[in-house]
Amino acid sequence: MATDLLKQLQETVQFLQAQFAEKPTIGIVLGSGLGNFVEEIEVEKEVAYGDIPHFPISTVEGHKGRLVFGTLNGKTVVAMAGRFHFYEGYSAQQVVYPIRVMK
Repeated sequence: MATDLLKQLQETVQFLQAQFAEKPTIGIVLGSGLGNFVEEIEVEKEVAYGDIPHFPISTVEGHKGRLVFGTLNGKTVVAMAGRFHFYEGYSAQQVVYPIRVMK
């Protein structure tokens, strides 16, 4: 199982690297209360969760369901506009998957 997870992580990371050439130095997780914070980012690229291999899909209303790549105060960032929860039926592994990808 660990081998499958590692392979999935590699596929996800490779896909995202092809979308945004510069590796972000900061990862940000935005939920309902911080959703508007994405407006502070100079957006260079947005990728819908549904387009990202092996990525969960947020079902919570108000969660945009996309990764946002750009700059914030001179730093390259990736922000999760929407997150995942146990109550949506996701496992712990699925809930933390995006954090592993951003690492």
